[in-house]
Amino acid sequence: MSDIFGPDYSNVYNSLYTDKNYAAECDLIERLFERHAQGSVRKILDLGCGTGNHSVLMSQRGYEVMGIERSDHMLAVAQGRIPVDAGNRLRFRSGDIRDVQLGETFDAALILFAVLGYQIENSDVLGTLRTARRHLEPGGLLVFDVWYGPAVLRERPSDRAKVIPTQDGKILRLASGELNTAAHTCSVRYHLWQFRGDQVVSETQENHLMRYFFPKELDLFLEGCGFSPVRLGAFPDFDQDPTDTTWNVTAVARAV
Repeated sequence: MSDIFGPDYSNVYNSLYTDKNYAAECDLIERLFERHAQGSVRKILDLGCGTGNHSVLMSQRGYEVMGIERSDHMLAVAQGRIPVDAGNRLRFRSGDIRDVQLGETFDAALILFAVLGYQIENSDVLGTLRTARRHLEPGGLLVFDVWYGPAVLRERPSDRAKVIPTQDGKILRLASGELNTAAHTCSVRYHLWQFRGDQVVSETQENHLMRYFFPKELDLFLEGCGFSPVRLGAFPDFDQDPTDTTWNVTAVARAV
């Protein structure tokens, strides 16, 4: 993987996604726990937790959460959000989700916001899923989301611009994507500027290589890593079946 989520991108990451409804996503996670968990879910492993948005909210809802993040810059932002009274209810740790060893088990594991899509090679995907399985009790749930191959191929990536107002200026991000259909990947090029007033105070470029997945492919990965697939649903409308216009999907699997 390329060097991504550097300091400039990480520092404005939460501002870039102020329109992402993390609370509603946590509502969905809890509904999936209630519907599919075989027992009570109290301990959650959040693999590829980024700046900790899901981890923080789930800990505030009473869960004990461990977040794992490879990017030191993203991890620093997450650790700065731990409340002083959190105790062991919210922990963040540096680690590669493909092989991290934590020495404890959890009731559920999360791999959210297309984190599994950053695992480009088959060995990366297998390593990540094996990490999740290794840290789950039998019957524990895995919840993750990915880009849905049929929709990616039909819709194709497009050039996008996003402007986010800030207290003293704005953030401008341009994104463009290019597919490699043989590799099941999309190369997303981000160009990011931070403005204070009309003055550019920082500029950075990152190339994010993303993998997209197909249903039978996911089943094969999951079954090979000790999981039983439960359901693949549209995101965020999980009860709807994915179609070739559903770019994002959520998957639930159970540790066997």
